Amino acid sequence: MAEIKRYSNRKLIAALIIGAVGMFGFGFALVPLYDVLCDTLGINGKTQSTASVYQPVVVDKSRSITVEFVSQVQSDMPWTFTPQVNTMQVHPGELIRTHFVATNLSATHIVGQAIPSVSPGLGAAYFNKTECFCFNQQVLQANAAANLPLIFFVDPQLPDSISTLTLSYTLYNITDKGYVVSAASNAVEQGAAQ
Repeated sequence: MAEIKRYSNRKLIAALIIGAVGMFGFGFALVPLYDVLCDTLGINGKTQSTASVYQPVVVDKSRSITVEFVSQVQSDMPWTFTPQVNTMQVHPGELIRTHFVATNLSATHIVGQAIPSVSPGLGAAYFNKTECFCFNQQVLQANAAANLPLIFFVDPQLPDSISTLTLSYTLYNITDKGYVVSAASNAVEQGAAQ
């Protein structure tokens, strides 16, 4: 009877060790698996983090792409952040200018960073920004507002199956994160000194 119990305990210990090693391995594999899943399903479209160069091309007037703009702010960040327009019709190859409006509702300066995403994810490679506020940190003094420029074009090679692109920005408060670039921190220090 004791021998059966020992065998049973060894079996349980082996199963627990295998389970723990499996969970540890799954933890390491989770990020690459998530990226593959997002790429396969066409979600979580990552956009470029540097400006594209606009090469004048023939604008495809025969196609019209709906571009939707969505904005949200980190839950504890006292800013409003809205697009100039919620949707617009653009032709592939056409250079478009628009902006978002950010307002700091607090009594102190705040540094924000916008993180973009394009849906469907397959369309992200065809959405090109030549100028974007998301490339830089945004410093707003207390109760200040700013127009944040966005200049973009949709690549004419966009697959015909995609007729709508949604550009979504989430604005994060990075004031206390130490990420502030020197020019921005100088502007903040000068504003605080006045």
